[in-house]
Amino acid sequence: MTHHDEIKREYKKLVTRRHFFKDCGMGLGSLALASLLDGNLFAQGNRTGSNPLAPKKPHHAAKAKRVIYLFHAGAPSQLDLFDYKPGLVKYNGKPVPQEFVKGINYAFIKPDAGLYASEFKFAKHGQSGAELSDAFQYLPKVVDDITIIRSMTTEAINHAPGQIFMNTGSVQFGRPSFGAWVTYGLGSETQDLPAFVVLSSGGGTSGGASNWGCGFLPTLYQGVPFRRSGDPILSLSNPRGITREMQRRSLDTLKAINEHHLEMTGDPEIATRVNAFEMAYRMQESAPELMDLSKESKATLEMYGATPGKASYANNCLLARRLLERGVRFVQLFHEAWDHHSEVAKGVRNQCKQTDQATTALIADLKQRGLLEDTILIWGGEFGRTPMVESDPDANRSLGRDHHNKSFTMFVAGGGFKPGITVGETDEFGFNVVKDPVTVHDLHATILHQLGFDHTRLTYRFQGRDFRLTDVHGELVEKLLA
Repeated sequence: MTHHDEIKREYKKLVTRRHFFKDCGMGLGSLALASLLDGNLFAQGNRTGSNPLAPKKPHHAAKAKRVIYLFHAGAPSQLDLFDYKPGLVKYNGKPVPQEFVKGINYAFIKPDAGLYASEFKFAKHGQSGAELSDAFQYLPKVVDDITIIRSMTTEAINHAPGQIFMNTGSVQFGRPSFGAWVTYGLGSETQDLPAFVVLSSGGGTSGGASNWGCGFLPTLYQGVPFRRSGDPILSLSNPRGITREMQRRSLDTLKAINEHHLEMTGDPEIATRVNAFEMAYRMQESAPELMDLSKESKATLEMYGATPGKASYANNCLLARRLLERGVRFVQLFHEAWDHHSEVAKGVRNQCKQTDQATTALIADLKQRGLLEDTILIWGGEFGRTPMVESDPDANRSLGRDHHNKSFTMFVAGGGFKPGITVGETDEFGFNVVKDPVTVHDLHATILHQLGFDHTRLTYRFQGRDFRLTDVHGELVEKLLA
């Protein structure tokens, strides 16, 4: 008999007859109910209680099995990066025609503000002829590997609700994040690292932890933020005087008690607790090796612009590739520094200097390693910026752009998306989408499809109704797919 079995047997002796009928009655009832409801406890019919994050089969054959989401919070200006508008050049500084701004609300500027042409030069690149501004010095090298969506629209106009909507499909707090839905549906391919890892650079996001939270899903599906330096997670190292053997025996005792309680109650949070303890134990060996970027070649470090031991977007991109190689299902990078209400050209130029090289290197690196084919890479923010100028001497603002939710640009790569194309068009000034609109729900539905899911069937029952990432919306965007 193992040490684990002995602990479990001794613990069972401590349970009184009264507690047995009380707890087991509730536990068996809960398990029976979970069975009748076809398994909210363990997704997609997988009821392996010992490992609720075991890999699961999606609804249909998938083109991709992992996601890396480069979330550029603050809203990058599509008009200074992707969506060139000769009309803005022609009418620069003139009041905007009112028919273009009818029904549009802005956060800080008036609808009659002057039009503002981009200060960047645009050129066509690659065999695809995609137009990019010269703020991008590196992205043109991989432009034929990406799929540009110039017709994104969203419901939100301010940062916190916009970020939460983009990441959860709802402007309300409390819904599961995109990464949580993916790990709920697919499980994990690693037992040594979290299934969903969050990395950050720049400032903190306005939406906070809701951007990677689990909402009403069991908490083992939420994102796990890694720190920028030192141990990736606080308290990962053992206190002085605690040996590996001592820790293992303590964990065995806790695991036996928790598993027995899980048998009686069916509470998924107990499974989360067991998984968290065991994951932390395994990460004590796997995490230090993962975080040591000095093991990468000099050529790779130079390609990303990464420096071992330094907290940066470039280091996070390289770390993201290492996480994907080790079986992590969903990696999300948050870079919050794109909210340019003043001096938008200067701000865009500075952020591209920090992110362009590493983003391009990540795409090229994934491709050369054979990972891009079954990895979906997403790049974008919560909304776009206005075609009009924002200037307010009282607020010390000039030559900026306000929030704009009626049209903006994102791009995706890999995972069965059609490379080297640009989908969607906006009007002559960039106010509204005039061809192939793509909503946030449409994008989510299409990405889930590439991961093997019918977005209408990836559901979780909560408070008497079935919820899903796309709520009651979302259409597959066939034009984006290869």
